[in-house]
Amino acid sequence: MDRQKKPGDDFKSVYETVFPIIIRIAYRITNDLDVAEEVCQEAFIRYYERGDAIPDAEQAKFWLIRVCKNLSLNYEKRKGRERRAYERVFREPKRTQDTGETLVLKDETSEAVQQALAALPEKLRIVLVLKEYANLSYKEIAAVVGISEGNVKVRVFRARERLADFLKEGGANVP
Repeated sequence: MDRQKKPGDDFKSVYETVFPIIIRIAYRITNDLDVAEEVCQEAFIRYYERGDAIPDAEQAKFWLIRVCKNLSLNYEKRKGRERRAYERVFREPKRTQDTGETLVLKDETSEAVQQALAALPEKLRIVLVLKEYANLSYKEIAAVVGISEGNVKVRVFRARERLADFLKEGGANVP
């Protein structure tokens, strides 16, 4: 009796031969049997979609091993990225929604700081603005303003002191 070969026979024989191999590979990489089964299923779906592009069972075996290995490694990378993202979220302080009161206080504080800053003498204001708002180093500020680095440090210190005094007094006196 010569049995005729059905179209699914090749797939079935490859599946029976290769599945035990690639399930072990996927399991060893992912360390999770459910994930390993999903990876193998995805590998065989890709093999099936390729149709006759892979000529024989031996090449199919190596192709499936390679696909399974890559899918497993991709799963592990994705799992690692997700774990790191969760860790970042849990390490970050909880963000609170600003209430109307908080927003008003922030606006008032910002306005008070701007008024105090505007009231500073220009030689103190400019170094403080360059330091705090432009994030320049003392050396860079010295080059911009044309004074020594030591003088910049003194002016920034004095500007901060006057600003703090003005804000403590509630803006009653101009510095």
